[in-house]
Amino acid sequence: MRVLVVEDERVLADAIATGLRREALAVDVAYDGGGALERTSVNDYDVIVLDRDLPRVHGDEVCRRLVAERYPARILMLTAAGELTDKVEGLSIGADDYLPKPFAFAELTARVRALGRRAAPPLPPVLERSGVTLDPARREVTRQERPVELTRKEFAVLEVLLSAEGAVVSSEQLLEKAWDEHIDPFTNVVRVTMMTLRKKLGEPQVIETVSGVGYRL
Repeated sequence: MRVLVVEDERVLADAIATGLRREALAVDVAYDGGGALERTSVNDYDVIVLDRDLPRVHGDEVCRRLVAERYPARILMLTAAGELTDKVEGLSIGADDYLPKPFAFAELTARVRALGRRAAPPLPPVLERSGVTLDPARREVTRQERPVELTRKEFAVLEVLLSAEGAVVSSEQLLEKAWDEHIDPFTNVVRVTMMTLRKKLGEPQVIETVSGVGYRL
């Protein structure tokens, strides 16, 4: 899942991004509304965590533009304006969820994951294929009921492959969903991560390389 955090309080924005990355999510950050619109024009996000009171372009206007453009990401408004009328207004302009500050980070993570499941065709809370089971909420992976310990990136790559439900996923798509905008597009990090992931999942191999196209589980 790829997330854009839009928050003008830089310490808070960076803290949210760091926390979500620890949950094996790919996260980009924008510190104003203009930056948010610039990033959404070139990147595909599953969820946008959007503050309302933003410089350059107000958060409400960012939301309106994305909704008008039919941008596919789900929008979670994260703001200090927590009165009922504020929530109603935020939802009425197109936000999918609304979380007032201060907030519990565990709740934010749960809401982001719930919205991410709605951003694409519905997927079950626990993903399973070919004897591999992945529970995003608990950060647990098993292979034939055997626990598998993965790094955050290995977990993220496996989640993308399982979410594809047997379809081929290209290296570019894996970079888009499991890393962030700072990754070098010419890096071999996908190949290296795939090697270690296969080793940890064990035999027989369940991740297939489709020559010249990508990977399939």
